[in-house]
Amino acid sequence: MKEWQEHEIDFKFTNKDEFWLYLYTPMCGTCQVASKMIKVVDELLPLVTIGKSDLNYLPQKAMEWQIESVPCLMQIKDGKVLEKYYAFHSVPYLLEIVSKD
Repeated sequence: MKEWQEHEIDFKFTNKDEFWLYLYTPMCGTCQVASKMIKVVDELLPLVTIGKSDLNYLPQKAMEWQIESVPCLMQIKDGKVLEKYYAFHSVPYLLEIVSKD
């Protein structure tokens, strides 16, 4: 899974791509566990676009997207945030939400 910079995220929003964005902070213990789960999901679903970004470098976006906490997994389609997930439960749970249409 690739680490996306702000300009890359903006480009995907502008192009109205469908993708998932995993937001984390390096010092967050829960994020470290969630990162491992998201990595497994990314490897199991190669046709789904999933990127990650350190929320510390996106303070304006955090306010714009109204991020409540990390880790956060956002579903984006047609330039809009459709859903935000904060509880990662398990890999099967994440596979279910990411692979649903």
